[in-house]
Amino acid sequence: MLIKEYRICMPLTTEEYRVGQLYTISKHSHQESEKGEGVEVVKNEPHEDPVHGPGQFTEKRVHLSSKLPSWARAVTPRIFYITEKAWNYYPYTITADGRSLQCSFLPKFSIYIETKYEDNCGDSENVISFLDIAFDEIPERYYRSLEDPRFFSSAKTGRGPLREGWRQHTKPIMCSYKLVSVKFEVIRDILLIGHRQAFAWVDEWCGMTMEEVRCYERVTQEATNELIGLVAPAISVSEVGQPTATRSAPASAPSTPLSDETPDFLAPPKTRPRKKSAPETLTLPALRERTSAE
Repeated sequence: MLIKEYRICMPLTTEEYRVGQLYTISKHSHQESEKGEGVEVVKNEPHEDPVHGPGQFTEKRVHLSSKLPSWARAVTPRIFYITEKAWNYYPYTITADGRSLQCSFLPKFSIYIETKYEDNCGDSENVISFLDIAFDEIPERYYRSLEDPRFFSSAKTGRGPLREGWRQHTKPIMCSYKLVSVKFEVIRDILLIGHRQAFAWVDEWCGMTMEEVRCYERVTQEATNELIGLVAPAISVSEVGQPTATRSAPASAPSTPLSDETPDFLAPPKTRPRKKSAPETLTLPALRERTSAE
């Protein structure tokens, strides 16, 4: 079991990041989904923890059938997915993944992430690994010039482009402290790319209230489930703090055995065509119109 701490600084405040995180996850999930593939939201509901207080619980299924090699698809059931469960008690969150398999030839694995968001430049003690959203390298297949913080400039906030040493002189600044328990390094790319997008999309979500971003999240999740083409239970999305049954978050990292090798299907083929970004298909005004029509 590899336990590693990542520190990811952002030119935002923790309150801004709270909205940006929800927006980015919803948009990214939608743009990475297509017929039979992508992120299906099963649950999104208020959750009360005896230690951390009120929060939000989500359960998602990431459908990955096409990521398997042809020989594996021939013997694997049609429904193949990774289950992600997350408990959000912002500014503290827990995420745990566990793969759902109907066959035994692929090993099970799990990922357990504890995150704390703070308004600083990542200068707390015991740093293990910094991730720089501007200057750390990412796989070429994920690179988009419009999402490169070295060149992106926010029209709404005036932040960016980010230059060498930006963490020491940029204001505002916050840091995501992530303690990750896992056995392969694919998680690094996921964290790095997600935070690059959160900053590059700042002009899309900046100024949204929590009510607006929750509305965006709900409508986008419904559209994404519809895009995947799966029949799923109705998603219940409510604001944090409403009465709900108590259910404790996991107390420790899962004990499921981990594979020594990164599964091939976790690396998307380089030939896979780029999908249109979510704003081109689900812009905030369009979502408002859709919500009003409902």
